[in-house]
Amino acid sequence: MKKVLVTGGAGYIGSVLVPKLLQKNYKVIVLDRLFFGIDGLKNMESNKNLQVVKGDIRDTSLIDKLTRGIDAIIHLAAISNDPSGELNPDLTVKVNYKATANLVKIAKKNGVRRFINASSSSVYGIKEEPDVTEELPLEPLTIYSKTKAWAEEVVRESADKTFTAVSIRCATVCGYSPRMRLDLTVNILTAHAINKGIITVFGGEQKRPNIQIEDITDWYINLLKVQEEKITGEVFNAGYENYTIMEIAKMVKNIVGKHIEIKKEETRDRRSYHICSEKIKRVLGFKPEKTVKDAIMDVKDAFERGKIKNWEDTNYYNVKKMKLLRIE
Repeated sequence: MKKVLVTGGAGYIGSVLVPKLLQKNYKVIVLDRLFFGIDGLKNMESNKNLQVVKGDIRDTSLIDKLTRGIDAIIHLAAISNDPSGELNPDLTVKVNYKATANLVKIAKKNGVRRFINASSSSVYGIKEEPDVTEELPLEPLTIYSKTKAWAEEVVRESADKTFTAVSIRCATVCGYSPRMRLDLTVNILTAHAINKGIITVFGGEQKRPNIQIEDITDWYINLLKVQEEKITGEVFNAGYENYTIMEIAKMVKNIVGKHIEIKKEETRDRRSYHICSEKIKRVLGFKPEKTVKDAIMDVKDAFERGKIKNWEDTNYYNVKKMKLLRIE
């Protein structure tokens, strides 16, 4: 696998993943609409192994062109997270489900050998089970999680001897990225602690699975090299640390400073799940090297070093940016 197409490659995860691929001498094509700019890939434009294409994942003629001669696709592009999906449900269906189905079909036709699909652990919905494994039924509650579940099925059905296709049900990603997001649980709680001195926790008892951004990007790269029979047609959970939101807030307080106040408010958001990632460890040997505490310290360090300049900038928040752009 030497030539890789990364959809959404200028985003939060892509901006950490793409430099790692380049360091390992992969040739990388990034397809991204660049709504949040290209700062995440700054200083890489001159790299001869990188091509950045500004374009829409729904553009089938562009997809046909870009997938020719490609060995593998890491599919990150999406209308990301539940609130963003609710802004325009029709768009979310078109981007997250229909465009993924077209991408899979065209990629397979053009001889792409491996397809790595970024799904979400939110496809499980609310579960009473203490550990949510890949065998449990999916009960997606939002248009975002529903489209992710539908896309998974398309990817699974496409898998055969010539097309290795796998979906990763990723937990909430945390930690610093050059294309930073501050609308993710660990990151926003840390930002509030640093900039406001107060962490507001809505509810608090809901459990959220987490994975540090360095780990998930390493795993995507490792998936390019894993034997086909171990992953094709499979789904894997990816998220080892399951904490309640209140537990995360207390962690942030311990790291940022004892003076931080934690304020609790009521919420209607009952989404809560505790995912088990033993399968990916057992089958592939993937284990995390980083922790939520590492992510908090990385975000804190980014603020202290001036990497995050204006924490209220719209570019750090997907919903705010989408409302501003009125994407169709």
